[in-house]
Amino acid sequence: MSDIILLFTALSFKKMKNNIRVERAILRITQQQLAEMIGVSRQTINAIEANKYVPSTVLALKIAKVCSKKVEDIFFLEDTD
Repeated sequence: MSDIILLFTALSFKKMKNNIRVERAILRITQQQLAEMIGVSRQTINAIEANKYVPSTVLALKIAKVCSKKVEDIFFLEDTD
C-alpha cells in the first residue's frame, strides 16, 4: 500500500507539457485549423498549448494522428521545481 502512495506522490510532482505549437508550425496550421480537424474549439487548443488543460487520451491521440506522431512525441512529463 505504501508503494502506491509513494508512486502517487512522485507523479503529483510532475507536470504534463507538450510541443503542439511546434508541431503546428511544422504543419503550417493555425490553432483554429487544428481544432477543426479534431473537433474541438480553438480555445481548447490554446489551453492545451498553454499547459492549462490536460487533454483526454482520445483527444491526445487525435492530435498525435494529425501530426503523424506518437502521443509521447507530443506530450511528456516534466519535473516541476
